[in-house]
Amino acid sequence: MIKKIKKLKKIKIHHEGTDTLIYSFIALATISILLWRFIDTKIPFWIFTTIGTIAYLIVLNFYRCPIRYFGEEDTEGIVVAPADGKIVVIEEVEENRYFHEKRIMVSIFMNLFNVHANWFPVDGKVKLIRHFDGNFHKAWLPKASEENERADVLITTPDGKMGQKTTGNQTVIAKLKS
Repeated sequence: MIKKIKKLKKIKIHHEGTDTLIYSFIALATISILLWRFIDTKIPFWIFTTIGTIAYLIVLNFYRCPIRYFGEEDTEGIVVAPADGKIVVIEEVEENRYFHEKRIMVSIFMNLFNVHANWFPVDGKVKLIRHFDGNFHKAWLPKASEENERADVLITTPDGKMGQKTTGNQTVIAKLKS
């Protein structure tokens, strides 16, 4: 039991979700109490509480920010996944915004149940961060990675440069090995 409690203490919530989680919990608890106290039949209470709890747990999962551990102490030369999700595309592309050469593009789609936090995939120095305002197309549409709101990050590693574009579907453009 103590191990489970220690494990729960390690779960972090992204600061952007704190207000949403607190206010939605207060609203769910208030409505549940009102349903329990003022409606004779308890069926609406149980339906609302069950659906509300499931929805709350999905939102809680969305905002959690787990601690990542790596099997090795030395992470130099290792590229890790910058996001949870499913790899939907790995292809060689001509990158014309920053590198003007061929790069490997890996696109990771994050669904509702994936942790929506992004990490830097390599060790290095951040050389550029650029935010782009944009649309809010459905993440699975091909145009979403270029037209949706996003942030580009350029990281310099000992081996060269690597770019990361963060949108609803995570896209990483890595340098090709010679």
